[in-house]
Amino acid sequence: MSAQNLYDILEERGFIYQCTDEPALRELFGQGRSVTGYIGFDPTADSLHVGSLVPIMALVHMQRAGHRPIVLIGAGTCMVGDPSGKCELRQMMTLERIRANGDAMQRQLAHFISFDAGRACMLNNADWLLPLNYIEFLRDVGRHFSVNRMLTAESYRIRLETGLTFLEFNYQLLQAYDFYVLMRDHDCLVQMGGQDQWGNIVAGTDLCRRMLNRQAYGLTFPLLMNASGEKFGKTVAGAVWLAEARTPVFDFYQFWRNTEDADVTRFLGLFTLLPMDEVRRLGALQPPLLNRAKEILAYEATALAHGPEKARQAYLSAVGQFGSADPEGCVATSSSVAGIRVEAADIIPSTTLPRQRFIDGLDIVQALVETGLVPSKGEARRLVSQGGVTVNDRKVESAARRLGEADLTDGAVVIKLGKKRFHRLVAE
Repeated sequence: MSAQNLYDILEERGFIYQCTDEPALRELFGQGRSVTGYIGFDPTADSLHVGSLVPIMALVHMQRAGHRPIVLIGAGTCMVGDPSGKCELRQMMTLERIRANGDAMQRQLAHFISFDAGRACMLNNADWLLPLNYIEFLRDVGRHFSVNRMLTAESYRIRLETGLTFLEFNYQLLQAYDFYVLMRDHDCLVQMGGQDQWGNIVAGTDLCRRMLNRQAYGLTFPLLMNASGEKFGKTVAGAVWLAEARTPVFDFYQFWRNTEDADVTRFLGLFTLLPMDEVRRLGALQPPLLNRAKEILAYEATALAHGPEKARQAYLSAVGQFGSADPEGCVATSSSVAGIRVEAADIIPSTTLPRQRFIDGLDIVQALVETGLVPSKGEARRLVSQGGVTVNDRKVESAARRLGEADLTDGAVVIKLGKKRFHRLVAE
């Protein structure tokens, strides 16, 4: 087990926003025994996004410190919908879709957490929520909840202005019941989640005390905004997903590489496993060497989500496009990116097309749609009109532009969308 207290690790790295009892939690994690804690993930989509990485990395640190994380897939609670942070009722999904999303999320989470030899546990709350007898549940669990107290929760107060369904009003009871089941059956003592989950977590600790006469603990993480005040993980192109099919690895890498200067230290602490001494040293670099810290952040975050080899390919692709932020090797680092030779890269997302299409003249609007850089021709025309599209680093002035043989360099042409997204068209 790690000699360092898990609470101290999470606090130093910027994970802790609020907790039920700081001295007791620090003491719990300092007793030299394995502690079980959990975080729930509702399978509302077939992939997690980078906003989920804060709780995921907290579980990673929990396991590295010798404790036992439980990943709870919320297929049962997903059928109700958490009103926290939502301004309207969540779209209802079929049980089949929820199960498929849960399976996809389980595969992603296994990239971060080892479930070998009982070191971690993955459970699904549908196993105990779906068979519940409603009347029995209300008598055994519902009687412990005060409606007056529930209505003081921020998530409920906000929704009362726009309309809160009785379905959603049950969510807090169900999440609290999850904590009760996990404590009863798995000796789980700690629930963690985003700061918008505070009301639900406190309700769970209270239910455990009332029904099991045991002390339970809660801890929340800050909801991240970037230095510009925008919600973390959102881009012009939409959310940044962990699934490669939704967000290509190169785009995932570039998301981190384009971190704002003011966020570098914070993100290195949250989204990498680099020692904090190194995090602070890298974050203290001044431009232009601070860009080297961004490369390291991008590599480390990509390696965790997609593996070292794909991170290496993304790094080399970016260096092939932009050059290295530290070509002379001035910034010493323990990151794996330090040992990668910078060489010509041909791993930018690519599409191969018949050469005849370039001979005939390939419509730039059609090319933007075919490469997946934009979802529609209308969006492609809008971006061209705004000057946001370049071909071989030359701005496209008109949506009538056609790509011809003269645009090919070594048999390929590179389309760039804004400063962050690239695609290579190869003629054969």
